[in-house]
Amino acid sequence: MASSFDYKKRMRYNVLIGGQAGQGPNHLTKILAEALIKKGYFVFYSRDYQSLIRGGHNFNILTFSDELVYSNDSKIDVIVALDDNTEKIHKKDLKKDGKIIKTDSSDNEIGNKILNLFNLPKKKNGFSLMNGSQGIAEGSIKSGLDIYYAYPMTPATPLLFELAQREEKDNLLVFQPENEISVAIAGIGSALTGAKVMVGTSGGGFDLMTEALSLTGQAEVPIVFYLAQRPGPGTGVPTYTGQGDLMMALHSGHGEFSRLVLSPGDPVECQELISQAFYFSQKYRIPCIILSDKHLSEAAYPLLNKEKPVITKSLKSNSLIKYSSYESEDGIATSDPEVIKNNISRRLKKAQEIKKEAQKFTMYKIFGKKDSKNVVLSYGSTKGAILDSIEDLDVKFIQVLYLEPFPDIRKDLEDKKVILVENSSTGMLADLIREKTGIRVESKILRADGRPFLCDELKEEIMRLI
Repeated sequence: MASSFDYKKRMRYNVLIGGQAGQGPNHLTKILAEALIKKGYFVFYSRDYQSLIRGGHNFNILTFSDELVYSNDSKIDVIVALDDNTEKIHKKDLKKDGKIIKTDSSDNEIGNKILNLFNLPKKKNGFSLMNGSQGIAEGSIKSGLDIYYAYPMTPATPLLFELAQREEKDNLLVFQPENEISVAIAGIGSALTGAKVMVGTSGGGFDLMTEALSLTGQAEVPIVFYLAQRPGPGTGVPTYTGQGDLMMALHSGHGEFSRLVLSPGDPVECQELISQAFYFSQKYRIPCIILSDKHLSEAAYPLLNKEKPVITKSLKSNSLIKYSSYESEDGIATSDPEVIKNNISRRLKKAQEIKKEAQKFTMYKIFGKKDSKNVVLSYGSTKGAILDSIEDLDVKFIQVLYLEPFPDIRKDLEDKKVILVENSSTGMLADLIREKTGIRVESKILRADGRPFLCDELKEEIMRLI
């Protein structure tokens, strides 16, 4: 314990804290994060855990730096082993000069021991930590959320916990019906009374909601769906991350109807995009889908104290309307061809209005070297690892926020070397790009094992392709 790491001007360290479920790796990670924040260092940490209440192997990786950090690395500086299994599993990832701390404790004393391994001068950076679930909760409450319905399903469950804790303080109702079908139907029923409603689930639960989703399209019900992705199909890998539900979010449900699909890449964007989802849903009476994933919903991101999310002016639909799941005239079922034709025309016109109004918002972002011929393309939680990995590379990074309606990014992709980064096995965003722009994305960096991208590994892959 006497030796310490030399402090470097552009420092970046990774601490892995592992043990069985119930031993306290999460608690110790939070203690260490709080200590580092007090010393003025930027912190990011992610969680890796099995679908077990007790036992098994869980671990967190905390990365800290004197500059902003949004991802972890594959090589570890310090392993904190709360059990023998942690050392056995992760010793291979330890750096040559790395350290292992063996302990069965997760108290403040251990946190101080970890800090004593590093020579860390005091910094003056001011920031806090926030995960994506907290961002969605904060943004939805500021947007005037009345009711949140959800059935527990990882990784949507953390949002259920966040909102449930704020029921009395923020005057909202959080309710858990018996299953996901009931969640969607109850949400529709409440929305019909004028309540501002959001429903939440993961992929398997969203499957069950798709009939209700179609009903919202036909009856023009304003409702927001929170879809937190995990690997599928079926039960898949319940407690890990993925981006395999993109096409389901875009195309689920039968018949033709308008929808909005938005995907944030960090907690600030979670607040902003959930606000925009409520805005569009209420104004145009459409279903809006917020597409997140396990990594974004649970990883802790640095949030600068000066960062203030832009919350869109809250709207609320209070007009009395007679609703029907049938094609109807004034709420009465009809098979009249002229009425059907007029209804379809009206809904198509609504879609065009939505597309036009969406252009008032930030539909995609560009980072890095904006005149580069090399373009990295992605959406969602891959943002963090990409930002960290391209810092000194000749690369332009395009992050898509609006997946439906899709932004006009053709000019940013033409005559460029385009590389897709996605947590899936096929690269679904590339298919969407081809559909919307006609541009074929040939180069893809894909990861579909349930784990998020790591900065150092991703950087090597990007350098190999540019």
